[in-house]
Amino acid sequence: MFFRYFVVANAIACAYAAISLLLTLAGKKGLRVVIIIFDLVMVALLHSSGGAALAVGLLGYEGNSHVQWKKVCGVFGKFCNQAAIGIGLSLLGSLLFFLLVILATLHHHKKN
Repeated sequence: MFFRYFVVANAIACAYAAISLLLTLAGKKGLRVVIIIFDLVMVALLHSSGGAALAVGLLGYEGNSHVQWKKVCGVFGKFCNQAAIGIGLSLLGSLLFFLLVILATLHHHKKN
């Protein structure tokens, strides 16, 4: 369930990024503040989905002795490696998205 949330959140953020890029290239100046606000929403969505997927991934990697959950990455090693790479790249992407929001905000502030 958490991996579904992870995939859906990344798909939403990707679609939004494409739409906002088209709106920005079209030169809609009145939408700058709205785009910056939605960019921040996408950063929050990406961070929350990455954190949820990372928490579940760590349970699979290390297990939990308190509830007798065993490690599953020994059995599903290839899946765990691919999930870890995907989660890492998604969190890197969300950090870059955050930096873009900061740059857009500074650029908007300098123009006004």
